[in-house]
Amino acid sequence: MKNSKKVFILTEAVLGILVLMLAVVMLLDKSGKDPYRVSVIIENSEDNQWAAFRYGLRMAAKDCQTEISVVPTEGIMTLEEEKELIEQEIYNGTDGIILQPVPGTDTEEMLKKMEKKVPVMLAGSRAVRDSTGAFPVTQPDNYAMGRALAEELIRDCGDNLQGKTLGVVCQTADSAAALDRSAGFREAMEGSGAKVSWNVEGIFGEGESDSLEALPKVDFVIALDDRSTTAAGEYSAANDLHGAIVYGIGNSTEAAYYLDIGRVQCLVVPDEFNVGYQSLEEMSRKLGHSFRKMEDRQTAYTVIRRDTLFTKENQEILFTMSQ
Repeated sequence: MKNSKKVFILTEAVLGILVLMLAVVMLLDKSGKDPYRVSVIIENSEDNQWAAFRYGLRMAAKDCQTEISVVPTEGIMTLEEEKELIEQEIYNGTDGIILQPVPGTDTEEMLKKMEKKVPVMLAGSRAVRDSTGAFPVTQPDNYAMGRALAEELIRDCGDNLQGKTLGVVCQTADSAAALDRSAGFREAMEGSGAKVSWNVEGIFGEGESDSLEALPKVDFVIALDDRSTTAAGEYSAANDLHGAIVYGIGNSTEAAYYLDIGRVQCLVVPDEFNVGYQSLEEMSRKLGHSFRKMEDRQTAYTVIRRDTLFTKENQEILFTMSQ
């Protein structure tokens, strides 16, 4: 009986040592590994609207000891183009994908196949507005930003909105972000007495074929994304908006410039730095622990006026925009 007990104790000790040795080997193996590499796919990747986002990625890459590769892109992507870019990055050995999704259920179906090969984190919005939980996403509260824009307009005008006309412009009307922002804005405007005269989508601005100048005159232009806000600011600066006052959502130095010169009345600024930072941070944690499930992250936003643009509280926002 005593011998059996000794054998049992000896066996347990040996097993414990083996487990400890395995843990040490795994730790040493990990420390000797090359850094994880994460590919980032966004539309028009060099555009200034992504400056804070790219800066957030770089800071997270440094903190998480992860390599990032922002894939060069131009213009608006199609589903097929996005699929080809993802496949290319997987073929080149990427460990994970951070992606601005092309809107639509077909994108989700495509990503489900890709996710079997590498983890996927969405940035900015979901592919489909109501697909909560389909894929992890890092994004601001797009609905709240649209609502905040309406609340600023109501605060400025109050009862004077009765009978006023609005024009709403966005780059991609069917994106989850645009749909949420539009819903937040419209619901907050209910009962204000203002009427939406037109909704347009597309890429506007200097050198573009679409023109805001040709649209019917309205009292206010509501721009739901950075490209639309900077385009509206540009048209306003050229006196081509027929006197319309611009309220917009934006996160580039150009958008801040048009706010500074009084061509945008109010700017709602999403925290794109943390969209980039937290996307990569979440992905890095996943890559370090393969069984870990990535979680949604929600970032903040800030309402900025011309007289608050250069306050101490907003200096960091302007700094990230210029990196």
